[in-house]
Amino acid sequence: MKSILITGASSGIGHATAVAFLEAGWRVGLIARRAEKLDMLADRFEGAVALPADVTDADVMQGRFDEFARTTGRLDVLFNNAGTFGPSGPINTIAVDDFDTVMNVNIRGMFIAARLAFTQMQNQSPLGGRIINNGSLSAHNPRPGSICYTTSKHAITGMTRSLSLDGRPYDIACGQIDIGNARTELVDDLNARALAANPGAELMPMMDVNEAARSVLHMAMMPPEANVQFMTVMATKMPYIGRG
Repeated sequence: MKSILITGASSGIGHATAVAFLEAGWRVGLIARRAEKLDMLADRFEGAVALPADVTDADVMQGRFDEFARTTGRLDVLFNNAGTFGPSGPINTIAVDDFDTVMNVNIRGMFIAARLAFTQMQNQSPLGGRIINNGSLSAHNPRPGSICYTTSKHAITGMTRSLSLDGRPYDIACGQIDIGNARTELVDDLNARALAANPGAELMPMMDVNEAARSVLHMAMMPPEANVQFMTVMATKMPYIGRG
């Protein structure tokens, strides 16, 4: 049975992806802060392992990775997904502490998870595995008022490229999925903010979050000699190509 660790597994894309992998017969480690949400998922699926943790806490994350490796014997895939959008607005309206919070979760948290996965994959037998980072269309065409989130997702693209190079000697592949407007709690919150600012605002098209989850599953099931380096999956009619 193949194994995957998913960060941010309690809601949104992480939750949908966990369900997709569990239904496909994988052993799935669930990492998020909300233990009760993870326990609910673990109660539904025999292959789910609840591993409550704050992704920014390196010591706790080490313990969770070690616990999962003891349970499964190896780690085949990490879906490095946990993230937060942060406050919206021009840069001079954003508190430095709020910026730090987004960087802490979206960059430090993903660095910690990738570092732990890399170490496990480098030392297991047979060695190797796959790291899939959740990027964003914001690293290509940002939406207005997204300076914290957009800055962090540019960093993740750099992380993906570096991991791809550094992982080659150890058969560790790294790819990135950039998702545009999957219907999640985060997108619903952004839409609510837009409507609060302008009740007549036209909301952008969205797609079922399960389409994003199936895309991650496709990336994870590639053979070791193949890799999806970057995948963009998005609502067909959302602004992106040529800003239209």
